[in-house]
Amino acid sequence: MAESESGQDKTEEPTDKKTKDSREKGEIARSKELNTVAVMLAGTGALLAFGGALAEVLMELMRVNFTLSREVVLDQRYMATFLLNSGKLAIFATQPILLVLLLAALVGPIALGGWLFAAGSLAPKFSRMNPLSGVKRMFSLNALSELLKAFAKFCVILIVALVVLAADRDDILAIAYEPLDQAVVHGLQVVGWSALWMAAGLLLIAAVDVPIQLYQAKQKLMMTKQEVRDEYKNSEGKPEVKQRVRQLQREVSQRRMMAAVPDADVIITNPTHYAVALKYDAEKGVAPLLLAKGTDFIALKIREIANEHKIQVLESPALARSIYYSTELEEEIPQGLYLAVAQVLAYVYQIRQYRAGKGKPPDPLKDLPIPPDLRRDT
Repeated sequence: MAESESGQDKTEEPTDKKTKDSREKGEIARSKELNTVAVMLAGTGALLAFGGALAEVLMELMRVNFTLSREVVLDQRYMATFLLNSGKLAIFATQPILLVLLLAALVGPIALGGWLFAAGSLAPKFSRMNPLSGVKRMFSLNALSELLKAFAKFCVILIVALVVLAADRDDILAIAYEPLDQAVVHGLQVVGWSALWMAAGLLLIAAVDVPIQLYQAKQKLMMTKQEVRDEYKNSEGKPEVKQRVRQLQREVSQRRMMAAVPDADVIITNPTHYAVALKYDAEKGVAPLLLAKGTDFIALKIREIANEHKIQVLESPALARSIYYSTELEEEIPQGLYLAVAQVLAYVYQIRQYRAGKGKPPDPLKDLPIPPDLRRDT
C-alpha cells in the first residue's frame, strides 16, 4: 500500500480538487502502447485502402522518370521540372494516408485521458537535468516495467511476423514472377496486411498497459486522511476565520437593518423581548414589508431608534412573535396576518390624525385576529 512522506497510508479517494489540479498540471493517465497501436492500425488500414492508387502513382513516377527523351537528358533545365512534378504526384498520392495517420495520432491520446492542453507541462523542469535523478529513473520500477513492455512487444511482433511470413510465403515468392505493374500492387497488399496483423498483435500489449496506467495514475492521486483534512481547511477556510466572517456579515446586516428602521410606519413589540418594524406603501398597493426585527438587545435598539424618530410603537405580543417567526427581512408579511396588520396600521393612522388635531382619540386595540398556524406563544 502506498505511503506518504509522513508515513500515513494513502487510503482516501482523491477529491475533486486534487483531480482537477492534477489534470491542470498534465498529470493524467496516458498509454504509449495505445497511441502506437492506434497509429499503426490507422496507417496500415489506410495503406490497404489507398494502396492501389498509391501503386498507380508510383508506377507513373517510374514511367515518367525512367523514359526520358534525348532532348530531356541533354538539357539540365528539365531536371527541376521533373523533380517538381514528381514531388506533386508523391504528395497527392500519400496525402490520404498522412491525414489518417494525423487523425490517429490525435485520437489515440484523447481516447484514454481526453483532450488536455497543460501549459505547465511546457515549462522546463531543471530537476530532470540532474544526473543523479536520471540514474534513479534508469534503475526505477517504472524503467523496469518499460523494459519488460519493450521486450514483450518485440516477442509479440516477432511471433506475429513469423506467422504472417509463413502464411504469405507463396504470395511473396509469386511476386517475382508477376508483371511489374501487378507486382507493385501485390507487394503493397502483402506489406499492408502483414503490418496490419502485426499491429493487431500489439492490441494485447495495449490491453494490458491501459489498465496499468489507469491504476498507477489513480494511486498517484490517492490521499492520506491528513491531506484530505488539510485540503478541506484550505478550501473552506479555518473554523475561526469562518466564524469571524459570519460575525462581520451579521454586523453588516444589522447595521443595514437598523438604518431602515426610521422608514417604518409602526414598531410592534412583545413589549421587551421582540420588536418588528413594518412599512406600508399605499401607492404601490402591496402588502406591508418587514424592515427590521430582533430580540432582546436588538429589540431594544429598534425601540430606541423608533423613539428618536417619533415612530409609533405598539405592544402586541402575539402579533410581534408571529411576524418575527413567519417573515424574513424585506419580505411581505404572510396573507394570514393581513387583517391584523391592517387594524394596526388603521390605529396608527387614527393616532396621527388625532395628534394633528383632525379627529378624536382612537379606541384601544382589541384582540387581533391571528391564525392558529401563525401564532407563536413563546
